[in-house]
Amino acid sequence: MRPLPTPSLRAVALMTTLPLALATGCASTDGTGAAASTPTEASAPAEPTEVGASAPRLALTYDGGVQVVDATTLEVLADEPLDGFNRLNAAGDGRHFLVSTQGGFRLLDGGAWAEEHGDHDHYYTAEPQLTGELLPAEKPGHVVAHAGRTVLFDDGTGQITAFDSAAVADPDRETRDLRTPSAHHGVAVELGDGTMLVSEGTEDARTGVRLLDADGAELAASDDCPGVHGEAVAGEDTVVIGCEDGVLVVAGGGITKVASPDAYGRIGNQAGSAESPVVLGDYKSDPDAELERPTRVSLIDTTDASLRLVDLPSSYWYRSLGRGEDGEALVLGTDGALHVIDPVAGAVTRSIPVIGAWEESEDWQDPHPQLVVVEGTAYISEPATQSLHAVDVASGKVWKSASLTVTPNEVAGVSGDVEEHAEHEHTGDDEHVE
Repeated sequence: MRPLPTPSLRAVALMTTLPLALATGCASTDGTGAAASTPTEASAPAEPTEVGASAPRLALTYDGGVQVVDATTLEVLADEPLDGFNRLNAAGDGRHFLVSTQGGFRLLDGGAWAEEHGDHDHYYTAEPQLTGELLPAEKPGHVVAHAGRTVLFDDGTGQITAFDSAAVADPDRETRDLRTPSAHHGVAVELGDGTMLVSEGTEDARTGVRLLDADGAELAASDDCPGVHGEAVAGEDTVVIGCEDGVLVVAGGGITKVASPDAYGRIGNQAGSAESPVVLGDYKSDPDAELERPTRVSLIDTTDASLRLVDLPSSYWYRSLGRGEDGEALVLGTDGALHVIDPVAGAVTRSIPVIGAWEESEDWQDPHPQLVVVEGTAYISEPATQSLHAVDVASGKVWKSASLTVTPNEVAGVSGDVEEHAEHEHTGDDEHVE
């Protein structure tokens, strides 16, 4: 077992504490406030094999473990035991996943990557496995990868840890560390210019966001976003944050409120695309519902700060949203179809039957069908039949289905390629998690 890494001087220098934040460290840090990597026992990685093309990978959790699947063949490549209810996030480097689990964010190697060599890339594969790296967190929450940076949010402490996505597996990674004034179920996004967008709130309420410069000084703020939840990036660097009465659009150093057409019009989960200025969001309008099953989604056009609603043939849930390779808005409905929406026209262009009809459970932790998009393919899990399906978004063809030996719950995907640092879909969690 390796000893804990000692942070570099530059890593310490990058540490920043938000105004009014606690200035002391805690058990989940290395004593400087930065999240340290705590190694655990792991087998030695297999020697890599060079292959002729990128090899995308999927990861899926089940009750008692996590599996890694070849996204081309849908063959299970690794099955790792892991107790508890675990969440999955793409780490941002095209290769690794971060598993939100007991004690923090555990690093899962998908076993496929690319290395740049001048004007071309070389591709490699190795045996996928849970590694020995754990980035400590009291309550590991949102993971956001954007513009070559990965940002972790600890709901239990308000600790924010940011680092180069390519260094996620480096125990000596340099980190930028901040802490919110109060712990809350929050989110942070680092933009391409080094500014950091941070949610504002307490354990009882989330109220708005702050935009900070590279030194942690406030550039802009808004407290007009009750129930802050979820984020997505449109185009290159425009962020949309969900509220209970609309969204906040953050662009060019400013913050604009876009109101919902209803007094209560909650948008809490979004999916963005580098190919489109329009963000896809969910939409709930019944503040008294214990479990609302919505049949409308929202489209937020960041070019003119407008919002429109689109009716769907069925309801959906918070893990139903995705984006196609050309910016198509995708929604997995409870009718079992993948609904494809033109984000400019604001209309459903086709519905692709994929799985059987299903209904959202009252317990969000129960296994539900989930949608994840990798390299133009929409992957859809079907817990009821213990199966996984691959859909070509462009053609609408279900080109592969496979049976699983476990009941899938969380699903995430990585490209196995050099990341272009475009926006990843929102990979946070649902409003039920506080």
